[in-house]
Amino acid sequence: MSPVRYAALGDSFTEGVGDELPDGSPRGWADLVAAGLATARGETVHYANLAVRGRLLEPIATTQLDAALALTPPPTLITFNGGGNDMMRPGIDAARLVELTERAVRRCLAAEVRLVLLSGADPSARLPLGRVVRRRGAELTTAIAELARRHDLLFVDMFNDAEIRRAEYWSPDRLHLNAAGHRRVASVVLAALGHPVPAHAVEPDTAATRGLLAEARYYREHVLPWVNRRLRGISSGDHEPGKHRDWTPVEAMRHA
Repeated sequence: MSPVRYAALGDSFTEGVGDELPDGSPRGWADLVAAGLATARGETVHYANLAVRGRLLEPIATTQLDAALALTPPPTLITFNGGGNDMMRPGIDAARLVELTERAVRRCLAAEVRLVLLSGADPSARLPLGRVVRRRGAELTTAIAELARRHDLLFVDMFNDAEIRRAEYWSPDRLHLNAAGHRRVASVVLAALGHPVPAHAVEPDTAATRGLLAEARYYREHVLPWVNRRLRGISSGDHEPGKHRDWTPVEAMRHA
């Protein structure tokens, strides 16, 4: 087997926000995939994660992809996800997002890098304006699935995974997956890459509530700060460089 050099591109979903280690740094599904590949293959996998929270699709498909393809030696595997932050903005141009993704696809094919496209998990069930987010997400997912089919690429569709929509897989902000959610994504991606593992699942939390006080706290702690950032034109990832910008050796699966 040829060595694996895996680069992950995307936003907070791929960075791993919501699955924080004891020191506060994000882990996430891409870290788990790198470790899972190392364990399954019985050899070191070199891993880079250029994803940054808050990034729109265009800088993922350009700046992040530029950096990934410039790594030495070049990557053999790239996972690509984006568009989640675009869906939260007014005036989304879905055709433009598909065009940007197709350009990235063509660049990876020309570089002979194996590319895996992913759709993010669907957070809409508990979000304000959730119906709008779901409609936009469904349209983009359908278009990316068709793009993957045309280019004979592996497509991992987490948006239509009904299990991960449950509240037990999401962080208190209802926008980012928690550790269980990231573990589920990792298990699905590893299986798609030919390393079957049982899809991670958790038991329903019958104690979960959404009373008035809980909703008020949610809006105060999560929704209002997000709106404030949008009004000020800033992103939570404006000064974040990406957590692994060069090859990092990964030896074995980390325990959750």
